Formats: sequence, C-alpha cells, structure tokens
Amino acid sequence: MHRLRAVLLEHGLDAVIVCLATAAAVPVMTRDDRAGTDDGAVLAVAVVAMTLALTLRRRAPFAIPAGTWLASATLSLVDGTLVVDHAALSIVGMIAAVLLGDLRDAGQARAGLGVVVASAATVTYQDPARTTGDLFFIPGLFAAGWLVGFALHARTAQTEAAEERAARAEWQRRNEGRLAVAEERARIARELHDVVAHAVSVMVLQAGALRHRLPSEDETGRTTLRNVEDAGREALGEMRRLLDAMRRDDDPLDVSPQPGLGEIAALVDTVRAAGLDVDLHVRGAVVDVPPGLALSAYRITQEGLTNVLKHAGTRHAEVHLRYCTDGLELEIRDDGRGPAATDGLGHGLVGIRERVALYGGSMTAGAGRSGGYVLRARLPLAPEPTA
Repeated sequence: MHRLRAVLLEHGLDAVIVCLATAAAVPVMTRDDRAGTDDGAVLAVAVVAMTLALTLRRRAPFAIPAGTWLASATLSLVDGTLVVDHAALSIVGMIAAVLLGDLRDAGQARAGLGVVVASAATVTYQDPARTTGDLFFIPGLFAAGWLVGFALHARTAQTEAAEERAARAEWQRRNEGRLAVAEERARIARELHDVVAHAVSVMVLQAGALRHRLPSEDETGRTTLRNVEDAGREALGEMRRLLDAMRRDDDPLDVSPQPGLGEIAALVDTVRAAGLDVDLHVRGAVVDVPPGLALSAYRITQEGLTNVLKHAGTRHAEVHLRYCTDGLELEIRDDGRGPAATDGLGHGLVGIRERVALYGGSMTAGAGRSGGYVLRARLPLAPEPTA
C-alpha cells in the first residue's frame, strides 16, 4: 500500500490534476451567464492556476492545498455558482483536503482541517441554491476526505516505523555477528598461541642442543643453528606482543595448558554433574592429532553441550567422536525441543563455524530425523608430506 501510494502521488496524481484543470477551465470559458465572456476568461485562468498549483504541493505541502481551498472560497465570493456547478472543482477540493490530512506535521494537518471546513462552508453559503442541510453536509463531506488523508498518513507512519525497526534490527544483527566473529577469531588466536609457542619453543631448544653437540670446527653449522635459535626466540617475542594486543582488559590471565581430546571425557563428567545425562561414544582407531585441531574439537564439544544445557529443554544428550584415517568427526545430539524459529543458540554456532573453517572442515546443525537437535562437525587432518 505504501509503495502504491508513493507511485500515485509521484506521477499519477499530477496527471489527474492536469486533466481536472482542463475539465474545469473549458466550461468556465464557454458558459453563457451573467458573468459575461470577459469575466469568464478571467475566472477560467484563476481556476486553472488554482488547480495546477497542486502540482507544486511537494515544495509547500501545507500552503499549496490550503491555498487551493482559500482560492475556492474567494472565487465563490465573486461568483457563487462557479465552484459548486463544476464537478472537477469538487474533485480538486477533495484532493486538497486529503493532502492536508496527510501532512507529517500534526499541527499543520489540524490547521488544514480548519481551512477545509471554513472554506467549504463559505463556498456552500455563497451558492444561491443551497439548503440548510448543505451547510452541514458539504463541509462534513470534505472533512471526511481530510480524515482519509489523516488515516493514510497514520498507516504510512506505522509502516515506515516498522521498516525502520526492521532495518535497525538487521543492522544490529549484522554488527553483532561481525563482532562475534572477530571476538571468536581473537579467542582462537589466543588459545592457539600456547600451542604454537610450545612447538616453537621445542624447536628452539632442539636447535640449541644440537648446536652444542656440533664440533667447534663446524662453524657454519653452529652459525646456522644459532640463527635458527635467534629467529625462534624473536618469533616467540612477537607472538607474545601480538597476544597482549589482542587480549582485552577484562580477560583473565590463563596459565593452564589448553585442553585436547583427552579432556573430553572430563568435560562430559562436568556436564553430567550439571544435570545433563551425557553418553560419550568413541569409535575408530586413535590417531595422532595436532594440538590445535584437538583443541578445536574440545571447544566444539564444549559449545555443543553448553547449547544443549541452555536451549534444548532435555536431560539427555550424546557425544560421538569418530577417528577416521583423514580426520575427526564430531556429533552432539539431543532429544529436546529441536531448533527454534530463530537462532536460539546465540553466537555459539559462530565460534564453531570459525573453528571448523580454520582447518578447512565442514559442519551442519539442525533438527534430527527423530527429533531434537544435531550438531555435526568434521575436522580433516593435514595430509602427510610426500618424499
């Protein structure tokens, strides 16, 4: 309705106004009455100017429609039958009344109603053929037109407010999503710092041990290993500075080692203690998994069980961990109420998606075949380098 109204006001109404100006001017110029031919031409020009002025309504939304009604009242003082004898001018008056009711400024709209009623009463009073009932009915009819415009404005205002709220909510949702992604990536980076720092530290220590075991005459080898040590220590220093920049002021200093696949059983026990009956199923031959990937598998399981506790409305869940030759497969399922109409999981899935994407994996989340909610994630292992 809002779009149709906008199109009609933008283009269609102007065409209607031009047609009404022509339809009103021709009878005024050609009529044969006591006004006389010369007066008829002058009145026709006045009628055309009064009508076509409505095409400029966007420049003066109150003055132009109000001026149309005041001009009609003035013309009726010159010739009492001029306005009432032509249906085109009545339509022009109704358009002006609707436009005054549709004003954004409520004070101007109420003033416009006064102009419409007073001018319509003046035009009706100047009509020699009027009746007492006309003095009430005709102004009331145009006041009803004003009410139509006022109702259209109220409906449009409600629609615009709803669209604005929806746009604001969408903007907020996108911003919150981007913020959640950024925070999760920073959290992943902080967690992986310990994993990478440990690996680099081992490399530096091994390079140092090897350097000390080389004979003193092998200066080239000792220099090369010293360069490796220096580069490793420099990398550790840069990583610490980067971590300090990424850590927020309210982030606690975590000195405990990062969890991995071995801690999933303890995680399940903790969740059981919180009141959720969880069954852990581990399948496949255990393979060596990089510490960072093991950490991501632990966090995905932790987030999945947390979502079951908060949103599933059930007391039973299952965790399936499968070791494959080319990766890990995780599945957290419950028999609760299933997915909500909106994402009741908040930004939990954002973190899982970021961790899965970090290792080029895949994930799905949604309703299970037998009900409840199922979260699946696959984390591929990097292929072994070939000789």
